[in-house]
Amino acid sequence: MGKLLFKLSAPSIIGMLVYAFYNIVDTIFVGRALGEESVSGIGGLVIAFPIHMLAMGVAIGLGVGGSSIVSRALGSKELHRAEKALGTVFFLGVFLGLAYSLIGLSFIEPLLKLFGATPGIMPYARSYLEIIMAGSVVFTLGIAAEDLVRAEGNARYAMFGMLLGAGLNIVLDPVFIFGLDMGVRGAAVATVLAQLVSTVFLLRYFLAGKGSVAFKPGFPVPDSAISKEVVAIGIGPFIVEASNSVMMIFVNNALATYGGDVSIAAFGIIHRLLLLIFLPMLGISFGLQPIVGYNYGAKQFSRVIESVKVALKVSTLFSLPGFLVMFLFPAPIIHIFSPDPELTAAGARAMRIVVLILPFIGFQLVGTTVFQALGKPKPAFFLSLARQLLFLLPLVLVLPRFYGLDGVWAAFPISDFLACVLAAGLLEREYQKFKTKEKKEKSFQLSLEIEA
Repeated sequence: MGKLLFKLSAPSIIGMLVYAFYNIVDTIFVGRALGEESVSGIGGLVIAFPIHMLAMGVAIGLGVGGSSIVSRALGSKELHRAEKALGTVFFLGVFLGLAYSLIGLSFIEPLLKLFGATPGIMPYARSYLEIIMAGSVVFTLGIAAEDLVRAEGNARYAMFGMLLGAGLNIVLDPVFIFGLDMGVRGAAVATVLAQLVSTVFLLRYFLAGKGSVAFKPGFPVPDSAISKEVVAIGIGPFIVEASNSVMMIFVNNALATYGGDVSIAAFGIIHRLLLLIFLPMLGISFGLQPIVGYNYGAKQFSRVIESVKVALKVSTLFSLPGFLVMFLFPAPIIHIFSPDPELTAAGARAMRIVVLILPFIGFQLVGTTVFQALGKPKPAFFLSLARQLLFLLPLVLVLPRFYGLDGVWAAFPISDFLACVLAAGLLEREYQKFKTKEKKEKSFQLSLEIEA
């Protein structure tokens, strides 16, 4: 089971690791390029990130909805429907990407203020976000195309697309940030150009007819029925991403109120480091999903239980080294991003608090995946939103009133703990159901043998 899980999750883990790594390198380059102004520069990236993630949420929703339709259409030999779904997703990606660019650029300053931009951070956040928003179509199409390629069963090609974009971004960053002395704006240009190359690479898969479904010139006009289905399926993932962005409004404003620009920059560094752990664990969940779904459908409940246990163990083991490094050596890690001594001290203290429950976070990720694979969207959706809206939001609003800045940092491990307990409880309840079903299945098989 461990080998199977690794085989199915390895492409996603590699892609996620590279994506997380390039986010870290991006921040290091910006911090080092700006020197004494590194706090404001990194803070600008932090404020811009959740606004950019709203566009990413749209792309993820399109990708999930479109890939579901394409995979089912291919399974039922409805190639025409799969091609129409592909064309519909591409059309919606272009339309929604352009709409996001126009609306976002028209209201960029109010948006940045809403998400917590202070006067010191505003110029850097605006410089970065203007470029990113202008390239929204590139991101929307690229992420949706990646999901569609994976839906055809070509996870390796999708991984190469992600690796190409991330790797090119790492190469272009120093060219634009240092070589052309563009600072934060250079980081944004490098990101858009790298994503453009990745998107073209992924779209070529369909345009060149490399897969089972090819993009046909006759299908760029969206099908209304398919459009509704894409939205119905993809609205859940979009809401999850949107809730993360909305949550950042409260977090950033709390940090600005109780800690200032330094705390916002520290949070940005910690968040990017956590991505290096969270995203590969998410890759493990991607590998787990088909195993659980297939064995559940085959009524092999013992194998479902075994696969979930293996995934929980692997997730925990994967997070432990990251937890130990971040907890034991926070100051040297923060110093890599910026030479600012105040940022190093504030970031080190915050990091030790934020990562306290990190080794157990796999319960929430695995739990969400299990319920998705079992075809139980309600508990999966509830678990996805529980940490952000049910636990973290009230804690961020309440704790700082009593404990100041430490209350903001403490909200993260407490909400993680509560979310993990909730996930563990739901998994335990499902485990008991599996044991009951397994006994009934064995009893049924035994009765058939006796009759025979």
